[in-house]
Amino acid sequence: MAKPRPRIITNPDLMVGKPTIEGTRITVEFVLEELAGGRTIEQLIDAYPPLTREEIEAALEYAADAVRAQQKRSA
Repeated sequence: MAKPRPRIITNPDLMVGKPTIEGTRITVEFVLEELAGGRTIEQLIDAYPPLTREEIEAALEYAADAVRAQQKRSA
């Protein structure tokens, strides 16, 4: 049986409604900024032990979906 994928959620009462990794206060924005700033996935996991590779990948997928959706709206 496949393991369920980590979820990205938005809750207006959590982190001002920014998309976060479910069960954490870690935002998709934070993950993207850290990776864009040169941190590796392994460094993020070491610095934030509750964070998993699967959750980081889910944040990246969420961001890619958001960009795709924006491109469709602009077309």
